[in-house]
Amino acid sequence: MKDQALYDFAIIGAGMAGASLAAELAPHARVLLLEAEDAPGYHATGRSAAFWEECYGGPGVVPLTLASGPYLAEHGFLTARGALYVGRAEDAGAMDDFLATFAGTGVTIERLSPSELGAKVPHIRSDWSEALHQPACADIDVAGLHQHYLGLAKRHGAGTVCRARIASATRREGVWELTAERGETWRASVLVNAAGAWADSLAAMAGAVPLGIAPKRRTMVQLRVAPAAAADLPLVLDINGGFYFKPDNGRLWLSPHDEIPSEPCDAAPEEIDVAIAIDRFQQVTDWRIEAVERRWAGLRSFTPDRLPAYGFDPACEGFFWFAGQGGFGIQTAPAAARLGAQLLLGQGRDAMTARIDPAAYAPDRLKTGSDAIIA
Repeated sequence: MKDQALYDFAIIGAGMAGASLAAELAPHARVLLLEAEDAPGYHATGRSAAFWEECYGGPGVVPLTLASGPYLAEHGFLTARGALYVGRAEDAGAMDDFLATFAGTGVTIERLSPSELGAKVPHIRSDWSEALHQPACADIDVAGLHQHYLGLAKRHGAGTVCRARIASATRREGVWELTAERGETWRASVLVNAAGAWADSLAAMAGAVPLGIAPKRRTMVQLRVAPAAAADLPLVLDINGGFYFKPDNGRLWLSPHDEIPSEPCDAAPEEIDVAIAIDRFQQVTDWRIEAVERRWAGLRSFTPDRLPAYGFDPACEGFFWFAGQGGFGIQTAPAAARLGAQLLLGQGRDAMTARIDPAAYAPDRLKTGSDAIIA
């Protein structure tokens, strides 16, 4: 073996999930971070729409989001933005349902009048008259946060190896023996699955039953519009999930809020999805589109119930799930990583995680008996 060292934890995937968890574990254990690509954060982390929005992911994700907010703010990774959920007159009922769904969760939402909506989004069409305002929404410095966690992990002794795509994972006498496609080998007591879109594939390789984590493609485009988008424009989201857009250096980032099933891959945008995004945007605003300057896509991976999976596999010894974080994995990274480390180290919860119920995210909730996935 090239590396005979026995690590306490080998984390597969050095995106935001793996990097943040490594940073939390490294002060207490021997940690190895293995990344398949040439550099960490190539896939979902590097293609994020980069916002912290209290309702994103639904009520089950709110505890993770709210617990992460103070850490992100205190370390300078948030910039105030504000968010608006918008709709037409016929969407008033959907607005009521949205408010009822998040009642009592701690999320701050206020209803706006049509004139208040028009003041915040001057180019919105008049038939879009319903709005809910979330003042706490903020932009996230995703690259800064990712580098923060990679740096913390390194300073506390974690090793990181890129171009280390795992070809086999075998457990012998309480130790995982990992072999990469290029032939490198490593040994670890616990294998942590932070492989994002590849999480189920890694599980099957290791002999664990996959959880049904499904990668879905999300498309983004960057538009140059006239007049230029104001810097203080809020994040604008369709109450029915048809689009969202936000400003970026005078441009607009726009998504059709698509969730197209995909195999794990280096996702690329499809022209039809770009066209759908532009059509929906033109239905809600009167901005003149001067150019589509960029387009990209990323994979967001969901469990069957759309909540993340954090915890030891109930039937595969030494296999820990840290996956299925959909599109909210970046905004929940501080609390999720803290909780994951506490579960791995056998520690109690602290001030950050005190209001988070680990059972809500335990992988065994997705199984009946020993191996059946809940549909």
